[in-house]
Amino acid sequence: MRTIIAFAALAAMLSAAAPAAEAKGCLKGAVVGGVAGHIAHHHTLLGAAVGCAVGHHLAVEKAKEQKAQAVQQQKPSTPNH
Repeated sequence: MRTIIAFAALAAMLSAAAPAAEAKGCLKGAVVGGVAGHIAHHHTLLGAAVGCAVGHHLAVEKAKEQKAQAVQQQKPSTPNH
């Protein structure tokens, strides 16, 4: 239990110090992956690494979708004549 608390405290410190542009989704994914890895046969670091990769991937995909929606909304609609 102390390991989980220590890991959460470390993640909180890193999230406060890390730039948001570089780590979008990584920190959140690393925390979730680290906890899941710890519970699943004590693979905390592996879980954190995979969680970081997955979290970053999901954040990039979400940003692409939001950008596409913004572009779609900015296109003027042409009336049918």
